[in-house]
Formats: sequence, structure tokens, C-alpha cells
Amino acid sequence: MSESVSVRCPVCRREHLYAAPSYPCECGAPVCPPLDRHGVPTAVTHQVWDEAWVAVECAVCGRKAEWPQPELGCGCGTVLRIAVAGDACPRAEPDADAAAPPRPAFQPITIRTARDAVTVAALYLRWLGYQDIRRADQRPPSGIGLAARGLLAQVDPTVRPASPRDVECLWLTAMTESARCVYFSLAGYTTEARTSADTLGVPLFVLDLTGTPQPVNTLADELDGP
Repeated sequence: MSESVSVRCPVCRREHLYAAPSYPCECGAPVCPPLDRHGVPTAVTHQVWDEAWVAVECAVCGRKAEWPQPELGCGCGTVLRIAVAGDACPRAEPDADAAAPPRPAFQPITIRTARDAVTVAALYLRWLGYQDIRRADQRPPSGIGLAARGLLAQVDPTVRPASPRDVECLWLTAMTESARCVYFSLAGYTTEARTSADTLGVPLFVLDLTGTPQPVNTLADELDGP
């Protein structure tokens, strides 16, 4: 866990003690963004996807990946973006004789906002082994599109169950890019959408509020397996 730093809201001047959350690297070691103790927090007026992530190097294996930019909600209603230091902790030398550890359990993040749902889906895809998670070039009819090498994902954080059209549009877009696809929905799927997904070969996941994606069909079970 990172050290706690004192953060002052630039709007109401209230002081907070903040520690960045840690995330599981593929090697199993916890990774947390290194906070800049002398940095000044900024008020977030609107969320921009590219500014919501920060590259952090794992101190154990040296793997660099993008993780959510540290943010803190002040009691006055302001969202504060916390400054991050330029480099992570010094790299530790791995034990060359040690066997590769099994994949650690996925660490969920409680879903309170649409952004949380997208973050959980991105972290889950990284946990499955996909790298360079980014915003998809093509915007889906609903929700948010994510992309990785050879994969397109759609995250629907609305309260409306996904429809057959939603699943089919994702599948068609993935086909044009010769990629696999996967769907994450907060509200689940209609019966017809599940049927379409099984026919087209689209893994379906439901995002529960605890932040753990739950497989909905057999294809998702297979993707979720070790």
C-alpha cells in the first residue's frame, strides 16, 4: 500500500489524508501509483478517458501497465485528481529459480458510477491477460467500447438489459476488425440477447455491484477459466 499524503481541496480548502489503492499485477504483486507528496491536486470538471489512467511499473517484475488515476471525492462535491510521481518504486530483482505463480484471484472494485463499471471491465480484461487496454476507436450504440490486441469489449453501465441489437452490433464491429469480442452489462441481458450471443459466439458477463464480473453463458465461463 502507498504512503498516505495530505491533500487539500482547492475549492473548499478542506484537508484529507489519502492513500492510493493497490491493484494486482499479472505476477501477483500489488501495484499502486506512487503519489507525488509535493504535487497539487486538481479539480476534475469533466472526465476525459485518456486522463483517467496512469502508467505504473510493477516493483517486482518490472511490467508496466495502465491503472486508474488516483482520485478523491471531497465532501464539498469536488472530485480531486491526485498528482502522481514520475516513477514507481525501484524495481526488485525477481528470483530466477522461482516458478511462475498461479494467477491470483481477481480483486474487485465496488461499482458506484458508470466510470467504475468501465474500470472494472478494463481491470478484468487485464486480469485475463489482455494488454494495452484502451478506448475503442468506434463508439458503440450504447455504453463504452474498450479494445486490446485482438479483442473488442463493450461495457454497458445503464439500467437497461442489453438487447439482441446491442450484441449483434458488437459482433459485427469485431468481425470487421478480425477481433474477438466480449460484452459486460450492469443490468444483464434479455433472453433474446443471450440467444443471439450463443449463436454468434459472444461471451457475456454481468457486472455486479461488488465489482466482480459474473459469466452469463458458457462462452464466458470458458474465457474466465484458468
